[in-house]
Amino acid sequence: MIEASGMRAFPPRLPEQPIFYPVLSEDYAVKIARDWNVPASGSGHVLRFEVLREFIDCYQVQEAGGRDHLEYWIPSDHLVEFNAAIVGPIVLVKSFP
Repeated sequence: MIEASGMRAFPPRLPEQPIFYPVLSEDYAVKIARDWNVPASGSGHVLRFEVLREFIDCYQVQEAGGRDHLEYWIPSDHLVEFNAAIVGPIVLVKSFP
């Protein structure tokens, strides 16, 4: 595992992306990166990071199509606060070219 090129925050969302969806399991993140992102954009990446409990507890865990598909729905206008709540580095776990 390597730090994601010194990445310490997620970039602003595009206008057509009103929600940021951090997922709760590496298996689900791999599925998204490999099975959805690669066909859609040519590559996919799995990142690991920690967020302060006091911040993330303000949001409910959402089930997105199955018991194993758990994620948070963070409104894009909360991304600055989300980034401020990240503890430590953002680590690149897997890449799919």
